[in-house]
Amino acid sequence: MVNLPPEINADDILNVEVIEPRLSKSDFSVARRLAVQVLYEVDSTQHAPAVVMAQRLEGESIANNILQYFHTLVNGVLQHCKQLDTLIQRFAVEWPLEQVAIIDRNILRLATYELIFQNHVPVGVVIDEALLLSDLFGSEATPRFVNGVLGALARNLDEISAILYTVDETESEEE
Repeated sequence: MVNLPPEINADDILNVEVIEPRLSKSDFSVARRLAVQVLYEVDSTQHAPAVVMAQRLEGESIANNILQYFHTLVNGVLQHCKQLDTLIQRFAVEWPLEQVAIIDRNILRLATYELIFQNHVPVGVVIDEALLLSDLFGSEATPRFVNGVLGALARNLDEISAILYTVDETESEEE
């Protein structure tokens, strides 16, 4: 039997359920979290993206729209990686991209992709979600770094199309 203070009767104790803060399986944050995990693995191991995506989704029960967004994010970042890296480097001039931690680099790629190519997502949401991923996966300094780079990108969205055009022209000449 549990020893209770005299003023508390065992019949008075309520059953309390502890509710862990979890993301809904229909929350687009789930798509971003899974996407950054896949991008990290692909970037650090050079494993085939399709294989990594399939392994990462194994055992997950995710709504179709979230699953589609996950695929859009991963495939979009991989398809536009050179453009994204050019943009990130332009706004993180003190940090050569190859020296940026792999997780930080992929959080930035994901958020930059959303800012530029998924413009139905509000800028504030993109930055907030990137900061959540930074807190979850990055180092103590990651949120500040990510916020600084994305803030600079967000303030310069107008000039970004010109930068992307230049990157596209350079890629065309290389082919």
